Amino acid sequence: MSRDANRLVDMALERELAQSYGRYAQTIILDRAIPDVRDGLKPVQRRIIYAMFESGNTHDKPYRKSAKTVGDVMGNYHPHGDQSIYDAMVRLAQPWKMRYPLVDGHGNFGSVDDDPPAAMRYTEARLSPIALELVRDLDKDTVDWRPNFDEKDSEPVVLPSRYPNLLINGTSGVSTGFATDIPPHNLGEIIDATIALIDNPELSLDGLMRFVQGPDFPTGGVLMGGDGLREAYETGRGKVIVQSRWEIEKQKDGKTQVVVHELPYGVVKSKLVSDLDNLRVDKVVNGLVDVRDESDREGLRVVIELSKAADVDGVLALLLRKSDLQVTYAFNMVAIHKNAPREMSLRDMLIAYVEHQRDVVRRRSEYELNSARTRDHVVSGLIAAVDILDDVIACIRGSKNRLDARTNLVQQFSLSEVQAEAILDLRLHRLTSLQILELRNERATLAARISFLKSVLGDDQQLMNLIRSELLEIRDRYQDNRRTEIRAAVKKYDVSVEAVVRPQEVVVGISRGGYIKRSNMASFRASGESIADSGAKDGDFVQFFCRTNTTHKILIFTRKGVCFVVGVHTLPEDRWGATGTALVNVVPFDKDDRVVAVLECDFSDIDVGNYVTIVTELGITKRTELSEFHVTRSSGIIATGLQPKDTVVSVHRDQGDKDILVVTASGQGIRFYLGDVSVQGRAARGVRGIGLDAADHVVGSALLPHVEKVDESLLSTCVALITTQGKAKRTKTCDFVRQMRAGKGVRIIKQLKRGAHVLVASTVTHDDDDVLLLFTESGTKLPVRVGDIPITVRDGTVFTIVDTQEPVVTAALDVAKGSGTTTSTGSPTGVPSPRISDSPDETNLDNAPTQLSLV
Repeated sequence: MSRDANRLVDMALERELAQSYGRYAQTIILDRAIPDVRDGLKPVQRRIIYAMFESGNTHDKPYRKSAKTVGDVMGNYHPHGDQSIYDAMVRLAQPWKMRYPLVDGHGNFGSVDDDPPAAMRYTEARLSPIALELVRDLDKDTVDWRPNFDEKDSEPVVLPSRYPNLLINGTSGVSTGFATDIPPHNLGEIIDATIALIDNPELSLDGLMRFVQGPDFPTGGVLMGGDGLREAYETGRGKVIVQSRWEIEKQKDGKTQVVVHELPYGVVKSKLVSDLDNLRVDKVVNGLVDVRDESDREGLRVVIELSKAADVDGVLALLLRKSDLQVTYAFNMVAIHKNAPREMSLRDMLIAYVEHQRDVVRRRSEYELNSARTRDHVVSGLIAAVDILDDVIACIRGSKNRLDARTNLVQQFSLSEVQAEAILDLRLHRLTSLQILELRNERATLAARISFLKSVLGDDQQLMNLIRSELLEIRDRYQDNRRTEIRAAVKKYDVSVEAVVRPQEVVVGISRGGYIKRSNMASFRASGESIADSGAKDGDFVQFFCRTNTTHKILIFTRKGVCFVVGVHTLPEDRWGATGTALVNVVPFDKDDRVVAVLECDFSDIDVGNYVTIVTELGITKRTELSEFHVTRSSGIIATGLQPKDTVVSVHRDQGDKDILVVTASGQGIRFYLGDVSVQGRAARGVRGIGLDAADHVVGSALLPHVEKVDESLLSTCVALITTQGKAKRTKTCDFVRQMRAGKGVRIIKQLKRGAHVLVASTVTHDDDDVLLLFTESGTKLPVRVGDIPITVRDGTVFTIVDTQEPVVTAALDVAKGSGTTTSTGSPTGVPSPRISDSPDETNLDNAPTQLSLV
């Protein structure tokens, strides 16, 4: 016990965890997942190549069983699982992953369909010719060595790598806190850039990019995006688009075939064909008749057959968006440099490689110089011995043994022990006149070689010229044609959605908890056409609802003034009674943001004079042309500029012929003509809509008809106001007098001296049989018949309509009741904010689109 007690160390748990995890992370980063910038290899790849080279398993020898190579690597250098070693070896042999394979595999090494390779006992392999350039001069002290894991052998820390393998073959890997993704390049281009950098060490990135067009993937394809490419080469990070290469073929029966014969790098062909066929089966794309894989020994061939009436560009546009026919490749050029992971630019990597070659060639030259001097010393001794051959023979014959003979030769003829040993090893046939001439010629050659090596070591320019010439030899031997086409601009297929999307009437719902779904009308009708039966989770409820079409778009507005433009056909489809999909999986949504409004729009039928009106919590109102929101960007766009601590409250779509009623939490309201609000760009902040007291804020707004004389048809239209206590009242819209904007407005509810009412919702009602759904903080739904809410004057009191202990947070007209069931799919619909409702066009209620009125 005492001995064990002496081994105990008192240490804080946090410190021990930090140190242990730090050691683990360092091991993963340096010894497993991230390649060295000098030879472009991970440790397991380096050990595989070295083990094959050491055992003579080269391209000029017969293939050898893969299991033997894996055993050599695992037993001598890499004490990990045999399957991980074999997987690394298989990847080095796959020509669709390696631009220049380093292993020549024989047998089943997998396929572009992601088929697994045969077991290692069945396959055979050997080093490819170009792999030998990685280990060339390894035996000439060109790199440092270290003991292997059991210290019974040694292994190279890095390989000489006589060409820039990291850039030429690329790599990918994930470790603790770091990841790397470096694309392959064309050998000729990279070597040309390296030589240019040797000739001009100050060469800029633009100068290097005159030689390096871009990545050259083994699977070919088309790379687009010059800006992203330059950013990647400059910073180590960037994104480009990689697209398949195809041909359009017309058939005799009038149909069209899109024949794909090159895929983006890393795309699995079998999965791509399956995904394309699923689009056909699910009828996501109009005109898609058949998808076939006709690949054979001659090459890749995926046939996409279209109908006679299909819009080819339209179908391709959707297929590129919906499948891996087009992918985004993200550069993440991280490599180990000076024993640490670093994010490196193209120039940084080439400089690091040139420095490595400088060190390799210098060390090789020093080794060869020492070897040449040693040999010259021996040859000089042999020549000297031949000139006094009789004396040398007499000396040897008079010696007792070999040791005595060596000592006598050294003492009598002033030879070194090395020279004396060489004379003793000299065979008699070397004493012919021809052999003596060869010795003299060898001495002259050695003298020239020594002089050359001295000049290389003494002159840096001479050393760099030697590196340059050796790189040119490798380029001339292994360079080939570029496979990937580079285009500076991304080609866009601007076609109408109707050409490729099947038009279908659908409903879209977004819940307060952040779930979105698209349902067909059959599913919606089967659920009773009610937002109350939406299938939301307990405590959640549908907060935004609209009837729309798959060819339309929805505009999702958030509190922070961001708008996401999403095609309805891209929304995840589900039953109306299902929960739906998390909104964060559909749009890049900030966790601390939330949706305040949704607008439905058919941008193919938008004329000048359609506006988006935004109202903020601090009383700002802004109008922007709807056409400014017609973008194809998947990320959010700025909908409005905001002052500090201001947020968006409600959003409406209008044609400039409406009034707007802005309501505050304390019960103030102002009605003014929207035409008094100037039209501004998306990034503008807007103008003052209502003046607020210090403790007050806007809770929402509603659109009202702009009429000079009240029509009898509008007398039944009211604004229902709801408070947090579950109290409410209705006031006729004509009781709200139009004023100039920016004023403080008028009192719209009667406040008590104690326990002031706080407005949370208002909605425009038209029919007493409508059902108003009140939602509490926990998501409880409280239905109220609109006709049961008393009608009072503008500044009248509110009445208790529901008995609830929880505060009411929002209210909505149930679309399955009353006027809410009227729909006009040809008219774009505005879905109001969660604090106050929008209203349909009161001057034409028969054509009012279905909408959910919420605050």
